[in-house]
Amino acid sequence: MMCALLPLSGTAVVTGPSSRADPSDYDRPPEPLPMVTPTPSGWAPKFPFPYDETRGSVTDADINAEREMCQWFNTQYDELMRQIDRLQFHRITPNGPGVISGAGSDWDYSIGDLQQQADIVTANIDQSVDFLAPRAQALTQSTDHAGDIYFPLYQGKEFYLLWQHLSNVSAGIKSHQPDWFTGPSVKRVLRWGTRIKRSHVCQ
Repeated sequence: MMCALLPLSGTAVVTGPSSRADPSDYDRPPEPLPMVTPTPSGWAPKFPFPYDETRGSVTDADINAEREMCQWFNTQYDELMRQIDRLQFHRITPNGPGVISGAGSDWDYSIGDLQQQADIVTANIDQSVDFLAPRAQALTQSTDHAGDIYFPLYQGKEFYLLWQHLSNVSAGIKSHQPDWFTGPSVKRVLRWGTRIKRSHVCQ
């Protein structure tokens, strides 16, 4: 089957401070991330085996979608994951946030500035999800002879699943779900992000 192809934005500039994660400053408090607006680039998709076999099914809309998602990935993914990891860590500290001691209170954001941190981080996640949504949904999905759905574009599946699980992370944090509930989605975002990074598709 094919997903509906949505029109994507044209040209603009990315404004605001650099959003790349700084490993030497991991515990830096979260700050709002600038909105990403795509710019023209010389980026081109990769077609390693077996994606050279599905190249004919890749559309211009696929290429434009991944180009723009790569611009988001290169500028904001690392910093967003740093913020998510930091928030997850701070709400399961050994003393536990709130009046109950231990991880059983990780749903309670009333201690210190945890609620402010959660608000900033979820706003950044939601902004990223909103950016990725029309582009991930624009990716072509095809069906093979066994009836299984696949993405003809290299790393298309990874971007699609990263978008889905980011949305789950935001929903879990905003609904005060415990860390063990949101943790699996965080790990899946990291898994798909790591695959994208190691593929060098965004270079």
